[in-house]
Amino acid sequence: MEEEEVKILSIAIPCYNSAAYMRRCIDSLLPGGDDVEILIVDDGSAKDDTAEIADEYEKNYPGIVRAIHQENGGHGEAVNAGLRNATGLYYKVVDSDDWVDEDAYLEIIRTLKELVAGPETVDMFISNFVYDKVGAKRKKVMRYGAFPENEIFHWEEAKKLHIGHYILMHSVIYRTMLLRECGLELPKHTFYVDNLFVFQPLPYVKNLYYRNLNFYHYFIGREDQSVNEQVMISRIDQQIRVNKIMIDTMAGRKIANKRLRQYMISYLDIITTISSVMLLRSGTEENLEKKKELWQYLKSKDTGLYLKLRHGIFGRTMNLPGKGGRKLSVAAYRITQKFYGFN
Repeated sequence: MEEEEVKILSIAIPCYNSAAYMRRCIDSLLPGGDDVEILIVDDGSAKDDTAEIADEYEKNYPGIVRAIHQENGGHGEAVNAGLRNATGLYYKVVDSDDWVDEDAYLEIIRTLKELVAGPETVDMFISNFVYDKVGAKRKKVMRYGAFPENEIFHWEEAKKLHIGHYILMHSVIYRTMLLRECGLELPKHTFYVDNLFVFQPLPYVKNLYYRNLNFYHYFIGREDQSVNEQVMISRIDQQIRVNKIMIDTMAGRKIANKRLRQYMISYLDIITTISSVMLLRSGTEENLEKKKELWQYLKSKDTGLYLKLRHGIFGRTMNLPGKGGRKLSVAAYRITQKFYGFN
């Protein structure tokens, strides 16, 4: 009996009542053929035909598409389910309202195959993504000019990333075993866990590879989207939960590589800024208290890290006293817009 050929890439699509748009996402991934497995994770959808659509694709594309049905656990648990079931050497998450560019996709698969056949193991593969914003005449592309192109490189060879040019879930493909070895498990029923997906494995990443290809189309425009500002404010406790887990990941940790340490501190800085800005913009006394408590949590976990963030440009801006200070703090909101791309 012939052994099944190992898949190069496992792609998880978390789906929750996604029937209106999931077909475009899945169809954009089918050109990967037998090199990929597409894991459609139906996260307890009950209001539409998400489950039936997943089963239909599994039936029509055996050996390529698998439907996974589970009780509702939220986006993070859908990513966890994909990782538990993944058989590919590399793992990618594509949200059900997003899609990929076919030419870039095929080029990335070809590159991954070459890397797998080579002498060095690549832990993290990075490519560009496009902010596909409804109504925008020009689509903003997130590129990573700080990274060497088309070669295996290490953190010390990367230049300092500009503010707003962080590695996001849309731009990253991880080695599957690295995610398992680092014990990645995202919290259930929590939005914004995509930041944890990128952040928590970083200390385990040694070899990186960047292709300057516009691969991933990140759709922005649904009213109920998690990065809609009002939605974010209504879910601020989930943003804070993610922020605190990121603090726990960094607190007291000795990261020998200077460039990686700088990058992780910078990433935590922007997430703490986003949490603080959203708490400020809500304008309620309760949320102003939550902002104070978040900074106290950071201080209690790691005084050195707290001082670094507190006395950085964002930290100083976020903690100016009085109404005038809060008004100035919201100027940092422009940074969060760059990070998430919302209005």
